[in-house]
Amino acid sequence: MEPLDLDLEEGELELPADPMHLNMGPAHPAMHGTVRIVLELSGETIVKADVQIGYLHRGFEKMCERGTWTQVFPYADRLNYVSPMLNNVGYALAVEKLAGLVVPERCQWYRMALGELARLSDHLTCTGAMAMELGAFTPFLWFVKAREMVWDVLEEETGARLTHSFGRVGGMAKPPTPAFKDLVRGILDEILYTVGEGEKMLLKNRIFLDRLENTGVISGPDAIAMGWTGPCLRASGIAYDVRKAHPYLKYDEVEFDVPVGSKGDTLDRFLVRLEEMRQSTRILRQICDKMPDDGPVNCDDPRYVLPEKRDVYTTIEATIQHFKLVMEGAKVPKGEVYSYTEGGNGELGFYLVSDGSGTPYRVRIRPPCFQITNSLSGLIERAMLSDIIPIFGSINMIGGECDH
Repeated sequence: MEPLDLDLEEGELELPADPMHLNMGPAHPAMHGTVRIVLELSGETIVKADVQIGYLHRGFEKMCERGTWTQVFPYADRLNYVSPMLNNVGYALAVEKLAGLVVPERCQWYRMALGELARLSDHLTCTGAMAMELGAFTPFLWFVKAREMVWDVLEEETGARLTHSFGRVGGMAKPPTPAFKDLVRGILDEILYTVGEGEKMLLKNRIFLDRLENTGVISGPDAIAMGWTGPCLRASGIAYDVRKAHPYLKYDEVEFDVPVGSKGDTLDRFLVRLEEMRQSTRILRQICDKMPDDGPVNCDDPRYVLPEKRDVYTTIEATIQHFKLVMEGAKVPKGEVYSYTEGGNGELGFYLVSDGSGTPYRVRIRPPCFQITNSLSGLIERAMLSDIIPIFGSINMIGGECDH
């Protein structure tokens, strides 16, 4: 029998303490989706954490394989439902890469503009919700107010505030509205002012900083080893951005910086997203200056693009073309492709396989937050129970694309 601890006072015995097991989620206001974390606690210190996804039962990939190539767009909307336009653009580029299509210049600028607006929406939601979960309710309301400005523009362009289904193979559903550039320019200064006000309130709050600094730390090499991308990877000091490393659309024709952190902690992830919003507004100003005011937004390839409605009603050729595309789908050439873009949380990839029919043979998504969520247990182990809230909020897990 081992001797007792001699530091104990006379008459005291050291009794073994059993670890406490705690279920957090899948129905919990701080879970950002239906995620379950099984915790093993020693007091309030996390000894072990088992992060479990799969409670949402999306079946996204199999649903996409039951319709035409164009019918995937509504499903893509519901992946990262905070920035659905980025999903629309990413999927459209993947199909066009497989089909060998290049959309007109005006469409490329238009897609970039809508995508950067969606990125603003994503970062505003993440940073605002993260602040709210730590008790800062006023900045959350300010950030949501800025997000509403973004949604007003997206609603004007697409007719929907959240799930747009606006992308098309070979272009977009509609050209930009006449007031599009003025609407975008009109909200950028307001958004920057609102973000600045919230930033001043949060970054001068000692409690907020203490909750974020030195929590959830991950080094750059470890983040790369775990497959991290996006703002979370850049917060660890790795300046990898798909828009810079592998430019698509017109990103090689605009100037913007890639913000990086130094510690890789929760505060760095918060600050990187704040700076990325400023860079998105910088990109949007350049897009408004460079996007042509007229010209087509769709390819002129009748194998993929629907004819004008007026032609459908007046010519038999357009009627047949419309019928074949709607009922059978565009015949994408046989083959496979992987296409990747910079989503709100990192590299959003689509792996597509075509058997030459109008229906995808295989649709596989590489959601950015799946790899990041996979690392959550390592981030929160040895931390305190209360640290889960800011750490989990900072990785911005979206259940819709995680449970794919």
